[in-house]
Formats: sequence, C-alpha cells, structure tokens
Amino acid sequence: MHVDYRTLATTITSLTEGETDAVALMATLACEIHHSDSRFDWTGFYRVTAPEVLKIGPYQGGHGCLVIPFARGVCGAAARTGEIQRVADVDSFEGHIACASSTRSELVLPVRNGAGRLLGVLDIDSDQPDAFTARDAEALERILAQVFAPVA
Repeated sequence: MHVDYRTLATTITSLTEGETDAVALMATLACEIHHSDSRFDWTGFYRVTAPEVLKIGPYQGGHGCLVIPFARGVCGAAARTGEIQRVADVDSFEGHIACASSTRSELVLPVRNGAGRLLGVLDIDSDQPDAFTARDAEALERILAQVFAPVA
C-alpha cells in the first residue's frame, strides 16, 4: 500500500486547522503519517532543544533514540544541512545511528516554521530497503510546510 497523499493532506489539514502548538502538531502528524502506509515502520519527530541538539518528540513505533547531535546520523544530517535525506540503505550511510536494528531505509525531512526557523526533523524509518521515493519526500515536504507555517 502506498500513501494517497491528497487524502492524507486533507485529513491532516482538517485535524490541525487553527493549531499552533508544535508538539500537538507533531503528535497528530506522526500518527496520521505512520498509519497511512505499511512501509512506515517508525514515524516521528526529533525536536531542536538546544544548539546542535535534537531530542525525541512525538512518534509512532518502537523506542527511538533520545538525543541525536546534529553531527551524527541521518537526522543530524537533515538538521545540519537543511536538506531532505533519502537513504536507500542505512548501512551505507556513514555515521548512521542504529536506533532500531530493523531499519533498512530512512527518509528525514527538516521541519521549519513560516519564518524559516528549524523546529526539528520528521524521521520515517522502514524495515524495507529503498522504501522511499522522491514523491514521498515532495508530498511530505508540502504537508510539513503547510502545517508548521503558523508555529512561532
């Protein structure tokens, strides 16, 4: 099953309309995105809580890493560079942090508010190799931009 991003975006918009609390938005998105596609084994947010530091936020799936420095892993790379990280094989990603041994591929998107401030990253792990497409990245990037624009 692959995501119907149009329906997902409509659902998320209706659930989050008028909400400006970042954690409430992250919790809602983690749930909706995680349950939208069987490829998504772990779906969650890491929040910027100090300079160059990400801490776990709302998520769906097994336990995640609690703290990730910007200097390490796929999540750190997305936060550090501000660029989407689509990793087909996590074992080939230098510095990958194995929060779950079942993870084979990963998609991480920076999350910014309307002013461009980095709030954190959306991390989606799959137990399937090469699970994510450019379409996934583009659609999720649009959803994140729309939902987090009003957050201070």
